[in-house]
Amino acid sequence: MFYTDNKLQYPVRVETPDPLFARALQQAIGGVEGEIRVAMQYFFQACGARGNPKFRDLLMNTATEELGHIEMLATAVALNLEGAPLKLREEISGDAVGGAVLNGVNLKNILSSGLAAMPVDSDGVPFDMSHIYASGNIAADMTANVAAESTGRVLAVRLYNMTNDPGMKDMLSFLIARDTMHQNQWLAALEELGGAKNVFPIPNSFPQELEQQEFSYAYLGFQYDGSEPAQGRWSTGPSIDGKGELSTKISEPLGQKPELGPAKPGGGAQKEQM
Repeated sequence: MFYTDNKLQYPVRVETPDPLFARALQQAIGGVEGEIRVAMQYFFQACGARGNPKFRDLLMNTATEELGHIEMLATAVALNLEGAPLKLREEISGDAVGGAVLNGVNLKNILSSGLAAMPVDSDGVPFDMSHIYASGNIAADMTANVAAESTGRVLAVRLYNMTNDPGMKDMLSFLIARDTMHQNQWLAALEELGGAKNVFPIPNSFPQELEQQEFSYAYLGFQYDGSEPAQGRWSTGPSIDGKGELSTKISEPLGQKPELGPAKPGGGAQKEQM
């Protein structure tokens, strides 16, 4: 069950409405880096979490917080849209707000939602859930969550730098802080699972002796001239999971040239293919 007290998690105030910034904020709601993405990702990970129930609690608790972030951002979008003209032919020559409408505001926020937020990105594209990663593997999911919070924090920092509104900077500084915590909590969960040497390779339940172990820790180079690729920590020394030694190999084709059978009659191919 979910509960609400009808109050925002953190204050949202806009001193100077900016419809163009409202459009930018939509990316933090319905973009691939946005709050709908992480809320639904953590929710579905929680719904499918098996094993120690504390991980399910961690995921569901954070999913619930992200719903609150959607509410905050939706409120910010609506407040930034207040005062936007409802007619494109209104007097706008000296009106920064009206001019913004013609210079890049997403008209969906006017035409489809009546100056309110929508579950879309900054271009008005609806969020379609294609970026929800819930694998059923707790370590894989926690790793995906670190990436989700990292890209979300990058977006929030960019939005922070786009506005001079004190209220928006204050709200975004709170969201940036929460992204910091969420990155750390997912990394802490991986540490709780045993850290890199126990977690990786994911899934750790698959016997590595069934792998083609010659390639398990080899950094492959595909340079046309046969030279070695640029070296780094990924190409030498003990593997991060502590189960092998990293090395570099010049990749060579090990398979055959693909030869497919003739096309089937009735399949719409040319007769020369049959």
